[in-house]
Amino acid sequence: MNYALLLFIFLLFFGMPVAFAIGLSGLFFFIMSPGLPWTILVQKAFSTTQSFTMLAIPLFIFAGNLMNNTGITSRLVKLSNVLTGHMYGSIGQVSVVLSTLMGGVSGSAVADAAMQSRILGPEMIRRGYDRGWGAAVNSLSGLIVATIPPSMGLILYGTVGEVSIGRLFVAGFVPGIIMAIFMMIAVSWSARHFGYTPDHDKPATLKEMGSAALESIWALMFPIILIVLIRGGLMTPSESGAFAVFYALFVGVVIYKELTWKKFLDTLLNSVKDISVITLILGFSGIFSYGVVYDQLPKTLTTSLLLLSSNPYIMLFIIIVMLMVFGMFMETTVITLIVTPILIPIIQKFGIDPVQFGIIMMTTVTFGTSTPPVGVSLYTCSSIMGCSVSDTVKQSWPLYIAVVATIMVCIFFPKLILFLPNLVYGVAV
Repeated sequence: MNYALLLFIFLLFFGMPVAFAIGLSGLFFFIMSPGLPWTILVQKAFSTTQSFTMLAIPLFIFAGNLMNNTGITSRLVKLSNVLTGHMYGSIGQVSVVLSTLMGGVSGSAVADAAMQSRILGPEMIRRGYDRGWGAAVNSLSGLIVATIPPSMGLILYGTVGEVSIGRLFVAGFVPGIIMAIFMMIAVSWSARHFGYTPDHDKPATLKEMGSAALESIWALMFPIILIVLIRGGLMTPSESGAFAVFYALFVGVVIYKELTWKKFLDTLLNSVKDISVITLILGFSGIFSYGVVYDQLPKTLTTSLLLLSSNPYIMLFIIIVMLMVFGMFMETTVITLIVTPILIPIIQKFGIDPVQFGIIMMTTVTFGTSTPPVGVSLYTCSSIMGCSVSDTVKQSWPLYIAVVATIMVCIFFPKLILFLPNLVYGVAV
């Protein structure tokens, strides 16, 4: 498997698309292992994509794209503006709050960042905000989506690591809100430095906030309904994905009446493109993951790390640094699929709760989408905002600190992260 890993890194370095790099590396592993029947290669490629739990991913992608075309997103923008108009860098604050509210809608950090750059970017530029600053805020605020349900990353992590997706969903609320608070502080500090003054002299009245919240009630109710349905045993995560699609269609056609046939067809086309890429990666990663387990890489790595230190905090820091490096070069989906089965046995040896680690891991690897040299969100937002990647990175440091601070809270205060899942589901045995 070592040679397959080296080939994978080599192919990535020379710019091969991630899905094909994984597939060719997996194929190479089977070529180098003559004792393995080739039927396993085909079986693993298909079985990974046919998991019932994995069905939640394309359904939530479709639902998220639908909600962006049904008027839900525009109403959330209005609510965010009402809540943050009195703060420094008000449009930047809108981006953070909108990401927090959109966590239960889009489920994808990169999609959220790109959407906000298109919606809020022109207004930021019109107000004279630095383009790099706007790209940094939109890119980094999208990380909140990695924890607040229904996060695509948490679904993948829960499926591959055999961790309760319901517990992961509930656990994501507190760190998501903590990250939002830290980011709002970072945005306010940098906005004061640049002189980006508030829109309003004083906060909105309770009546104004209530009116905007009522207008956005259908979006605000969505994540709560999901948790209730999953916890109540009425739906599995996959079935809740189907419900999300129905919910989006119902709101767009019956409530807001903004979903036209043209918008629906465009949404369908965009969703097929997104789902096709992810499905291809899922299929090929099944082959790669089989090689990882077959060569007992998790056991070998666990033994090696145990020799380094027996302290769980030191071990977590080592793993986090490793994940951050991975995140700089690889897509979040790929990292989750390949690394999760390796790391779960390690963290369990150290007595770390898999739910707590899932939040830490997904926050860390999603962080990589906004860091150089290959951050997808970083490049996407810089392109939309019309600035260089270096300008965006220069303006990102306060927000980088906010993300790292959130990860530190998740490490040192596990009870804070596990309080809600233990309250809703009971203490895990």
